[in-house]
Amino acid sequence: MAGTLYLVATPIGNLGDVTARALETLRTVGFLACEDTRHSRILLDHFGITGKDLVSLPAFAEGQRAGRILDRIEAGEACALITDAGSPGISDPGEKLVAEALERGLKVEPVPGPTALVAALSASGLPTGRFHFLGFLPRKGPERRAMLDEVAPLSATCVLYESPRRLAETLVDLQEAWGDRRACVARELTKLHEEFVRGPLSALVARYAGEETRGEVVVLVEGRTGEQRWSEDEVRRALESGLARGEKLKPLSTELARRAGWPGQEVYRLGLGLKQR
Repeated sequence: MAGTLYLVATPIGNLGDVTARALETLRTVGFLACEDTRHSRILLDHFGITGKDLVSLPAFAEGQRAGRILDRIEAGEACALITDAGSPGISDPGEKLVAEALERGLKVEPVPGPTALVAALSASGLPTGRFHFLGFLPRKGPERRAMLDEVAPLSATCVLYESPRRLAETLVDLQEAWGDRRACVARELTKLHEEFVRGPLSALVARYAGEETRGEVVVLVEGRTGEQRWSEDEVRRALESGLARGEKLKPLSTELARRAGWPGQEVYRLGLGLKQR
């Protein structure tokens, strides 16, 4: 195990979901890098893993602290990275640490296990053959709209994480950007109050409007089906977004026409009208 960085997935709620290999790795490595050492101690104490050197690696300081962790691994120590729940690096600390470890030529080994996006997708009732993971959306503004426009034409199921405080607002934005598609809100996965709410986005908007939602949330939305043609508002928003990014109208119109199921000339004329305003 010497000189290795282990990426250890931990339970997303139910501690019974931890794997035997994960526990063996946590018991054997020289030290642990933790998103939150206080949270990690709960898991370690539950399984009787004591005497471990815990190093804090929160997301906001990953870039600054990665070097010291990697220095120890390079010197021959084995380290396990664990986050508060799920798989390291998936909307959690780990991406920068892994990239720098590989740059140094260090061995990186995953110890797979629970992850919220796969658990939610498997029970959502939406197509699972292909999916697109968005992580957390930008909170607001042009970046948020640009991301929604970018993935609007995908036929794959879209999966994203969201804060319970922003769930209602996000559902409204998804319906406005993508239309009234089939969707699912998965909340508190594997925990006592696990909940799946399925239906068209309009029904989910009504369900969560003005409601105080608690717990970890995964939102899943069906991809665009073959019969769906973009509305004029959808095409207009995509044009506005592209022009705001400095894209040329003609190639932008050609690409949007292909994605939206519109004649290219119609999209181009709409774009000309926007530029002349």
